[in-house]
Amino acid sequence: MFGAASNRPRLAGQLTEFIRRTGMPFFNTQMGKGTVSAIGNEEASELWMGTAALSERDYLHEAIDRADLILAIGHDTIEKPPFIMGPDGPMVIHVGYTPANVEQVFFPHAEVVGDLGLSLALLADLVEGKLPHTAALAPLREGILMRTLERAEESRFPLTPQRIVHDVRKIMPADGIVALDNGMYKLWFARCYRTRSANTLLLDNALATMGAGLPSAMMAAILHPDRRVMAVCGDGGFMMNSQELETAVRLTLNLVVLIIQDDAYGMIRWKQAVDSFADWGLTFGNPDFVKYADAYGAKGRRIEAAEALAPALESAFREGGVQLVIVPVDYSENVRVFVEELGNRVTEVAQ
Repeated sequence: MFGAASNRPRLAGQLTEFIRRTGMPFFNTQMGKGTVSAIGNEEASELWMGTAALSERDYLHEAIDRADLILAIGHDTIEKPPFIMGPDGPMVIHVGYTPANVEQVFFPHAEVVGDLGLSLALLADLVEGKLPHTAALAPLREGILMRTLERAEESRFPLTPQRIVHDVRKIMPADGIVALDNGMYKLWFARCYRTRSANTLLLDNALATMGAGLPSAMMAAILHPDRRVMAVCGDGGFMMNSQELETAVRLTLNLVVLIIQDDAYGMIRWKQAVDSFADWGLTFGNPDFVKYADAYGAKGRRIEAAEALAPALESAFREGGVQLVIVPVDYSENVRVFVEELGNRVTEVAQ
């Protein structure tokens, strides 16, 4: 398991080499996405089992629950736990720059403390070729990823979250940077967006502050003017910091802002439904985002069909400047977020 502290560009090659040498299947936390590079390292990247978007009852937990040992590499307990440790769970070894923060849901059985790259190189020297059971979880991979990516090319309108993630990935190059705000779509990007290099999917899985997507993307565009940068925001999060469009325009940034519109605080609405509370107090109205963009000197466009999203994003990048792309989302797919096992069968938990 790769966590936030392992997601550093200078470590990517060393971590990828560790996976290649040991043949260990691996997964990442949300903030650990991109740890193992997929560029020129297909042997390692094909051992990826998925992303822990939730702490339990995610598709990936089918593999976690069957593991005997988990190396928690660079895990910081400030991040939402990728699984809940317990007496019946796998043995956990913490590998980090600093000792583990022992908490109720994270109490590793052993620690390897030191430089991550050097520690993993030494571990690989000790265990390479001596791990006969590393392929035991591999048969689960295809099913986990298939269920995760299902409906990614459906043409229904409004768009499924999976289709939105699919089309963003299609038009973003390997070094393109996507900065997420916080909302239900963040779980879908964490699950479905395949990162190809470190720090190309920026998200907050600790405090999960709404309103962070636009300014995060602006800073990325300032630091990397030669790379494609996109902010992905829900309408609720975007309106908490939308005035920063003026700053982005004034600084003549090249930036695409994808607004996922459901006219609600979608994640809290989903949580209310999961806990059987009444659907109350979380819907709202929005401005005309195309006119709103124009008022700040940016350009806005609204998506009216599923097939229009990828071309619109591509055109926005080619035109340059600050561009808003507004896409409505079909969040009925949120019934597929939590899953539970019944025998050998995984079923979705309905709202």
